[in-house]
Amino acid sequence: MGGTPIFAINLVGFPDDMDPSILSEILRGGGEKVKEAGAVVAGGHTTSDKEPKYGLAVTGMVHPDRILSKGGARPGDVLLLTKPLGAGILTTAGKKQRASAAEMDEAIASMSRLSGNAARLLGEAHPHVHALTDITGFALIGHAHEMAHLSKAAFRFTLDALPLLAGTEAHAKAGCVTGGGKRNEGYYGAFVAIKRPIESWQREILYDPQTSGPLLAAVASAHAEAVVAAFRRAQEPVWVVGEVVAGSEGGIEIV
Repeated sequence: MGGTPIFAINLVGFPDDMDPSILSEILRGGGEKVKEAGAVVAGGHTTSDKEPKYGLAVTGMVHPDRILSKGGARPGDVLLLTKPLGAGILTTAGKKQRASAAEMDEAIASMSRLSGNAARLLGEAHPHVHALTDITGFALIGHAHEMAHLSKAAFRFTLDALPLLAGTEAHAKAGCVTGGGKRNEGYYGAFVAIKRPIESWQREILYDPQTSGPLLAAVASAHAEAVVAAFRRAQEPVWVVGEVVAGSEGGIEIV
């Protein structure tokens, strides 16, 4: 939303019979990322749980006139993506011990990469960035649908332009897909119009849940090239993946 994080609190559920040194490492890693984001950990809350769970509640600041919301995309805008897709498929392959070490390293590096610099660059492009969201559990299609619906427009994605983590295609073809992806397709598939031949593995990628996935931004077409150039200068990844079009509110086209 264009905000600057100030402080965070840890929220932890942890099994009583699990080695507490694991929890220490989880909290250390979280604390390092909070510090990298320019904020501080101000405390937290821990409970006993059968499964380990960890998250952060974050408070930040943003000028009311510079909030980047999910709504506001306009027909003609260019759609930008700031990270490759495929985290859900890669982590599923990793659980099945099918992913290579190099593939897992790349996936972990992508998930560990903060979106702070990308968000800053998009904030500096104000007011030419009309809408912004992050792609997480509801996958590219789910979050794009929400963004398009709130913008009273439709989004058109170029399938071949979508960036993928190394190994995503091979593991999707091998059936390393998530139950969450199937649920995403079951709900959001009704809003999607496929305008080109598409393989089943490509469909899986569209609905693949992401952990710490990319930002999706709608940028005025006249300024999109300058925004991409700013990303290149900052050595931040970015891809042009589609456009905003007039159409059914919340509709997604795949071309």
